[in-house]
Amino acid sequence: MTAFVAVDLGASSGRVMLGQVTAAAVSLTELRRFPTGPRPRPDGGLNWNVTEIHHEILAGLRDAAPANPISIGVDSWAIDYGLIGPSGQLDGDVRSYRDPRTERIPDQVRKLISDEDLYEICGLQHLPFTTIYQLMAEPQDRLADHRMLLLPDLITYWLTGTMGAEVTNASTTGLLDATTRQWSPEIMSRLDLPSSLLPPLRQPGDHCGLFGSTQVVSVASHDTASAVAALPVSSPNFGYISCGTWSLVGLELPAPVLTQEARLANFTNESGVDGTVRFLHNTMGLWLLNESARTWGADLAPLLRAAEDEPALKAVFNPDDTVFLAPGDIPARIVTACRSTGQEPPRRESAFVRSIIESLALGHASALGTAARLANHETEVVHLVGGGARNKLLCQLTADACGIPVLAGPVEASALGNILVQARAAGVEAQASPAFARYEPRGNRDVWREAADRVGLPFS
Repeated sequence: MTAFVAVDLGASSGRVMLGQVTAAAVSLTELRRFPTGPRPRPDGGLNWNVTEIHHEILAGLRDAAPANPISIGVDSWAIDYGLIGPSGQLDGDVRSYRDPRTERIPDQVRKLISDEDLYEICGLQHLPFTTIYQLMAEPQDRLADHRMLLLPDLITYWLTGTMGAEVTNASTTGLLDATTRQWSPEIMSRLDLPSSLLPPLRQPGDHCGLFGSTQVVSVASHDTASAVAALPVSSPNFGYISCGTWSLVGLELPAPVLTQEARLANFTNESGVDGTVRFLHNTMGLWLLNESARTWGADLAPLLRAAEDEPALKAVFNPDDTVFLAPGDIPARIVTACRSTGQEPPRRESAFVRSIIESLALGHASALGTAARLANHETEVVHLVGGGARNKLLCQLTADACGIPVLAGPVEASALGNILVQARAAGVEAQASPAFARYEPRGNRDVWREAADRVGLPFS
């Protein structure tokens, strides 16, 4: 049995996982789990406490040491970065993508490069907090002598002392050419950003340096890329939903889809393992449930059970609406959204939970159907991985709304994909056959089509 360590950082919690690999199976053991959520700034913004996250990772690596792991890999959410100054130290805070500092930046960027030109190069859906907008919100005079390190690259730098940018995460920045998979000189020039800001690119499986005597390997460092690498795929005609704080809904393709129709549908092309493209749409995920529970001060478990008995599709909303992006009173915003579309809003907490889960399922079906149409890709099954795979009601309603079976699991798909890339880099044969639950679609999809029409979501 051969051991590897996955550092897997989500936007609400992080994990240090020990992966033990044989030719027949991969087993995962959680060594340490810790909160990662953003912290408020005095100016009303939000930071990640990366120093505390780093300390937790080091503690988890100490716990892993007795297993003598061959290597360590780091994956995390995308977009957010730290700036390394001339002294080699982190200069300033690592801002959260939910920080409001970029609200007006996209309009400034459009004066320098149009949405059409930007999409033709980088192929990313418009999200107002993408790295490109965050960088343009920085004081520009401090960028010339700094290096930008995305979060997993920052952790890797602190472990090894070497700088780089792993390509699957780099593809989320708005600075990478989706066709060449290299940094785009044109985008950097149009925005007057210094090329020295960008570290050299790394591929999944590259060796980054040593942490003590243990090799650190560049995995698919965007957690969704790692999750897709772990899918128990038996047919090329599949879709996927990586459901955690966000739901990332899409397809794995051999080449990007850079049409203006894809841009207008707000679909993104991100790099995957082995030169693949993750053609997907970001929609709100379990953030809506967790933030609502925080507002109520409630335990979600009994509310989820009660939600199963609530009437179906009485009040739904568009989970893509940016009104749901910021922290705060999500249920109050749901009330406003329902009233704006002529629906009676939920009254009980369990009815709110039902509304959220149905709206997430509707968003999943809308995004998957649109992806299949834009890419001319037949979809026979959808893999749902991440924390959402534990939510039986969400999995069943997603199958109902999509009209195809949902295979739910593994929950720790990002950590599993992280381990599989490390094993391959070490030349270790690894066969992962993770368990999953199968949900068959029920009933008539016309009721979901009517609900989608109610809130203005495309539905195919």
